[in-house]
Amino acid sequence: MSDNLDPNDWEAFRASSHRALEHMIDFLQGAREQPVWRNTPPRVRQRFQSLLPRQPREFDDVLEDFETNIKPYAVGNTHPLFMGWVHGAGTPVGMVAEMLAAGLNANCGGRNHVGIEVERQITRWAAELLGFPQSSTGVFVTGSSAANFLGLLVARDAALGHEVRGSGLFASGKQLVAYTSVHAHGCVTQAMELAGAGSAHLRPIPADSAGRIRTDLLQAAIDRDLAAKLSPFLIVGTAGTVDTGAIDPLQSLAQIAREYGLRFHVDGAFGALAALSAALKPRLAGIELADSIALDFHKWAHVPYDAGFLLVRDGEMHRGTFASAAAYLQRAPRGLAAGDVWPCDLGPDLSRGFRALKTWFTFQVHGADRLGAAIEASCDNACYLADSLSRSKIFELRAPVSLNIVCFALKAGWPDQANQAIVIDLQERGLAAPSMTNVLGRPVIRAAIVNHRTTKADIDLFAVALHEAAGRLRPDSWS
Repeated sequence: MSDNLDPNDWEAFRASSHRALEHMIDFLQGAREQPVWRNTPPRVRQRFQSLLPRQPREFDDVLEDFETNIKPYAVGNTHPLFMGWVHGAGTPVGMVAEMLAAGLNANCGGRNHVGIEVERQITRWAAELLGFPQSSTGVFVTGSSAANFLGLLVARDAALGHEVRGSGLFASGKQLVAYTSVHAHGCVTQAMELAGAGSAHLRPIPADSAGRIRTDLLQAAIDRDLAAKLSPFLIVGTAGTVDTGAIDPLQSLAQIAREYGLRFHVDGAFGALAALSAALKPRLAGIELADSIALDFHKWAHVPYDAGFLLVRDGEMHRGTFASAAAYLQRAPRGLAAGDVWPCDLGPDLSRGFRALKTWFTFQVHGADRLGAAIEASCDNACYLADSLSRSKIFELRAPVSLNIVCFALKAGWPDQANQAIVIDLQERGLAAPSMTNVLGRPVIRAAIVNHRTTKADIDLFAVALHEAAGRLRPDSWS
């Protein structure tokens, strides 16, 4: 057995790899013809209970294993009727770019190589798109949950100084308090916990009837905390809430943050990329005033997972929050250790994949305007679905459609549990994949229309499937 892990027969490997790529291209081309989702059967799950393989298998055999036991049972977000969660659909271009990045196998934590330049270019593009200065810094992370956490750490250092990294929160003698909408993503709460500030000191501010944070109640909460000798330090606004897609009044939040001397961070996981559309960008007015923004290129830009991103206005504050003086990270005037700011200075990861390449390919091949048009189309499809449901005799809308998320439920006379029965029925039959959430304390069906492959014809099929699923319900379906 050779210690070299390269193929013994490069030509055979080449042929097998070409077939695998062809099969994946076929998979994407035929996405609409496949079930949206298949439950992984017990016999397949059992295969993944086997022990660590000690001996090699033929590459072709492993590829066949993938074709038979993995590919058919993926989550399904490549399908145009996957709309349960805000998942990007990916693109064939992004798939190939991911393969190229894997071939280069570049560690993009730092050093002097072109991968770092590509990531810096994406940062400049993000700054241009969102109205930030070109001196802003940015870093790729797994997703907006991580980006929101890092943004909170930058805000912590801005409030307490970088010495908090060594001395800890207790030494400051201050209890930090942050504010966000009651509809904010749960990762904001988790970020307060991970940062040591405590989720008890995150104030969930009620929202208005459109799902946007109430700024009057926000100011009242800040005033109460100041009177109690606490230390407000951060407002987190949301551009596209996870439940309904609502956009907080970002301009007003920025003004309040300035008045009270707080940092203003925006969770724009998917909604920030609405800036790619000239028609939708005005809805984000005020995002350019934020101190930092979290977003996911793997959502509305359809870069393959994962490609989260944090953009920070104050590059020096960003770097000071994470940079390390470790000897193995020292810089040199020339050679492979040359350079000033490396990505490892802007986040906790030293070992990092080349996420920037698939993002770069996506924008280069499709262009920002085409991506913006796809985003507009998904919002148009959401309005089309909402209009269809408004004419339904059995379904009704339960929240305004702000962007691309439609929340609806069966009308009065049906038990709340029947909505989940419909969702599960559609998922298990592979017809569509909506999901459930709560609006005003009641369960509703949520259709998050993100996929660039989704057409109005698909929406029509979904509406028919919804009504057929309701007709299939029996009284014992929810007993």
